[in-house]
Amino acid sequence: MQNFLIVTFALTLIYLSNSERFRSFSNLIAVQGLILFGIAFIELKEVHTANLIFIVSETIVFKAVIVPVILHRIITHIKIYKVHSKALPGFYLLLFTIIGLFLSIVLANALSDQFLDTVFLTIAMFTLFTGLLIIITHKLIFSHMIGFLVIENAVFLFSLAAGKEMPMLINIGILLDIFASVLILGIFINKIGSQHRDLMADTLTTLKH
Repeated sequence: MQNFLIVTFALTLIYLSNSERFRSFSNLIAVQGLILFGIAFIELKEVHTANLIFIVSETIVFKAVIVPVILHRIITHIKIYKVHSKALPGFYLLLFTIIGLFLSIVLANALSDQFLDTVFLTIAMFTLFTGLLIIITHKLIFSHMIGFLVIENAVFLFSLAAGKEMPMLINIGILLDIFASVLILGIFINKIGSQHRDLMADTLTTLKH
């Protein structure tokens, strides 16, 4: 079951990096939240009631419900539904994604030791690479926010790779970081949406003048 969830998560990353519709982005973020809950629940050796409640709150309630709802509202508000035409074509994105997966496997095996789970380290690195790829190859700020949320999921997976335990302090830090990033970027997009309808990252350079 664990391997099935990990493979499914990897497939969502591949689809996410090649998707052209923002609603697909938000839906995939929700699916990833559900998968992360399943992975964490299976992998944790001892799940106390308090920790289980926190994991459910962080993955299902926040990642799978609240964040996608916020993303859908932003999409409706700014009325931009597809990635910018200047984004890297899907073929090249797929090629870079496959290269990223290969590099993640190589690096994870090179760094593998008794304290690190190679499988989780691989998927965490691949998740990090996918988030960075989305940020680098897309022009719209909304895409950058999606990339940042994917990187947050990578941090979640790194915590599992480091020991299959999830200290409460780390969970709180990740949760607050996600909440702050979505809140700040959501407000930011809403504020500048009426001024810059394309919402391209390059447009931000003009705000300082």
